[in-house]
Amino acid sequence: MTRGLEPTEEYDGSIVVRLLDDQSGTERVRCPSYEDAIAVVKEHHRSVTVAKIVDRDGEVVFTSAGMDIDDWATEWEHAKRRLSVDVEEYDCPYDNIACVADDHCIQCQIDAVQEQY
Repeated sequence: MTRGLEPTEEYDGSIVVRLLDDQSGTERVRCPSYEDAIAVVKEHHRSVTVAKIVDRDGEVVFTSAGMDIDDWATEWEHAKRRLSVDVEEYDCPYDNIACVADDHCIQCQIDAVQEQY
């Protein structure tokens, strides 16, 4: 009797911080989240030659050789916030780009009040 399909590869889902030092070599620190990875980089980036954050797909998303960790963390927070926003589509009749379904422009608000009376 078969127990089902066995996975062909393992994936631990962790993010890796690589701390590269010219004298001591490379240290790999596994982190469960980007917040933890950012904290590791902030703690060690001054004491190593280069600190890198490698995402779950193996892509280097941060390197201290060309970026500031505080700037990168701020941009990461903004990107995370943008991805978490789910706003239903709304076409403003006045072509106001700031007018969205849950936050109408002043003219749309005036129209809504006038429709009530």
